[in-house]
Amino acid sequence: MKANENPWMYVSVLLGVLLVVAVSLNFMTYQTLSKALSGGSLGGSPSGGNQAPIVVPPPSQPAAPSGPVQVDLSGTYSRGPANAKVTIVEYSDFQCPFCSRSYPTMKAVLQKYGNDVRLVYKHFPLSFHPEATPAAEASECAGEQNKFWEFHDKVFENQDSMSVANYKKWAGELGLKQAQFDQCADSRKYKSKVEQQTQQGQADGVSGTPTFYINGQQIVGAQPQSVFEQAIDAVLKQ
Repeated sequence: MKANENPWMYVSVLLGVLLVVAVSLNFMTYQTLSKALSGGSLGGSPSGGNQAPIVVPPPSQPAAPSGPVQVDLSGTYSRGPANAKVTIVEYSDFQCPFCSRSYPTMKAVLQKYGNDVRLVYKHFPLSFHPEATPAAEASECAGEQNKFWEFHDKVFENQDSMSVANYKKWAGELGLKQAQFDQCADSRKYKSKVEQQTQQGQADGVSGTPTFYINGQQIVGAQPQSVFEQAIDAVLKQ
């Protein structure tokens, strides 16, 4: 080394070169990471470029019937003449609050149209209503003594106090033979009938209560009276 050369100059140059190399490596690393995060090669599902995002479809819903449904009416109870021009089939749950709202609507419809309309009741107790099935079975016990509709009305008019003890009490108030009714209710004599009607409802496209079929055409929910009148009037005009 010559006397006039400064050794620190070489050190400064070396440090400068190392700094340039370090900056270059950091920039390359940044570009690689950015590309990977935007759909590159870090092992995740790509979301950039021409790849379409993954879309999770919503849960499938039962399709509504496309045409008239031929509902099985065997073993059912009805109000109105069998030869009425319009038959309304109601799949219902005694503990359902929406069915309770439809109860006065159906009474008003029957009163307005008289012999032109028949109402048929079918059981569809929902699993999360603990009193729905016992009430359905008890109504069949009442029907055994020709008091189905009286018991039906009693339950809907006292929906806030449903219990097996009250079903037996109401049976007595309606003049039913108490021992026969009690034995029928306690033995769950009509369990299979209620289950069968529920299965039929599912096959008919019922997924909730109340569900109605007016000459086979489905109407779902506690609809206003005008909705039923429109459907009935359309049938009567045919």
